[in-house]
Amino acid sequence: MNWILLVIAGLFEVAFASCLGKAKEATGNDVYLWYGGFLVSLIISMLLLIKSTQTLPIGTAYAVWTGIGAVGTVLVGIFVFKDPTNFWRLFFIATLVGSIIGLKSVSH
Repeated sequence: MNWILLVIAGLFEVAFASCLGKAKEATGNDVYLWYGGFLVSLIISMLLLIKSTQTLPIGTAYAVWTGIGAVGTVLVGIFVFKDPTNFWRLFFIATLVGSIIGLKSVSH
């Protein structure tokens, strides 16, 4: 169950990073809505991370949480914000995903 909470926490990390990107592009009152989304996503992400670390090793949980956030944020950047993509970016994203899976598989 705590692995599921950790994955959800990682997805909310992607959400708060994405809200920052959208706030940068927004104008007027929309900026405040995106920053509000950032704060809500940040709080949920942190609470779920705290809950998951009650039974998972902190080093593993933090590495998986940041890995999910990093991979997810790069993918959002590519698909939503039209960030550049090339072989090496995709290669290193794949190695990061492999590392996350590896940490999960060797953790008890």
